[in-house]
Amino acid sequence: MTAVTTFRYRGVRADGVVIASAIDAASAAEAMTRLRRDGTVPIELKAAPGTAQGAGRPAGAAPRRKRDREAARALIGELAVLLKAGLPLDRALGLAIANAGDARSVETMGVLLRDVREGSSLSRAMLANPALFTPGEAAMAEAGEANGTLGEALERLARMLEQDAELRGIIVTAMIYPLALLALSVGVILMMLLFVVPQFERLITGQAQLPAATVAVMAASRFVRDYGLVVAGAFAILVGAGWRVLARPGVRTGLDRVLLGVPQLGELLRRIETARLAHTLGALIGGGVSLPAALALSRRTIGNSVIADAVGRIAEGVREGGGLSGPLAATGLLPPLAIGFIRTGEETSQLALMLDRLAVVLDRDVKTRVARLVAFLTPAITVILGAVVATIIGSVMTAILGFNDLAVAS
Repeated sequence: MTAVTTFRYRGVRADGVVIASAIDAASAAEAMTRLRRDGTVPIELKAAPGTAQGAGRPAGAAPRRKRDREAARALIGELAVLLKAGLPLDRALGLAIANAGDARSVETMGVLLRDVREGSSLSRAMLANPALFTPGEAAMAEAGEANGTLGEALERLARMLEQDAELRGIIVTAMIYPLALLALSVGVILMMLLFVVPQFERLITGQAQLPAATVAVMAASRFVRDYGLVVAGAFAILVGAGWRVLARPGVRTGLDRVLLGVPQLGELLRRIETARLAHTLGALIGGGVSLPAALALSRRTIGNSVIADAVGRIAEGVREGGGLSGPLAATGLLPPLAIGFIRTGEETSQLALMLDRLAVVLDRDVKTRVARLVAFLTPAITVILGAVVATIIGSVMTAILGFNDLAVAS
């Protein structure tokens, strides 16, 4: 007898109402299929604690490998091209999967092809594979299926995913050099305290009077040699404990609020999150997803919990007939530029178009701000490293020269 699992879910009904309830099913795939059949777009689905787990994996709980997500992004782009060329869905999907380079990703996507060949729609098959696709991506595919424009919907989705990946790549690539320089700086300072200072310490030990800077450097060297491993272990424990504490919603929200208040950094974070929101929301609305459902799905792509919670509250207001630009402006979390674009989109009934243009403008602005940040951090780290090394060498050499002066005078 098949085990039945109780799944708790949050979803958006066809009228835009966000609901939270539970459903019994043999697997997560069956639960999502039934919800879709009832006209509900699942946002989150997970097995209730203490219940049997069916054959499927709950949506949102599946581990997502970076290679799987990259393969899924490439799959969507190729599938869009093949569908627009007139190939049937199963044939186009088979060809796109065959072009995937990673063997494990091919195996994972093979389940997607099997579901489609067994009669499932592409959107339902995507929902049943949370390791590859998010609910928002499946919703865009479903809107394209409903409108008979699946190829165009997937093309829009592929463009959104490429833009998001490009933005992430720019940020990560830009921070590699400053982080590497910081690691090198720490390594150089530790090397001097562990190996260089002890060599000079033998020469100046026993001198009657040593400069205060020399005494401080020697004390730091002894501390690192005697307690360095203990400090490193304690630091690792604190980082692990801090990571767990940050997983708590209240603590994470507090930290996100503090980060938004940091000069320069806070504004950069606002623009990064707003660009991400504009990419996702514009693609969903352009793909035919209703605004309340698009807001609820876009909320999950935002990394800052303060902004994400604000978007969630605004989604409820939009469902009840409220506007979008006014409540967003009232939060004070988004840049004024974004409010202007969104207000223009509402007034001209071209919200999706204005969101796409806003995303392009913000992407360009984020690139500029990240470049400026890197341009500031690199010389700052270099100057700090030089100052610390010069202080260590200077304090030691001062003591040695003072010792030589005393010897000459005597």
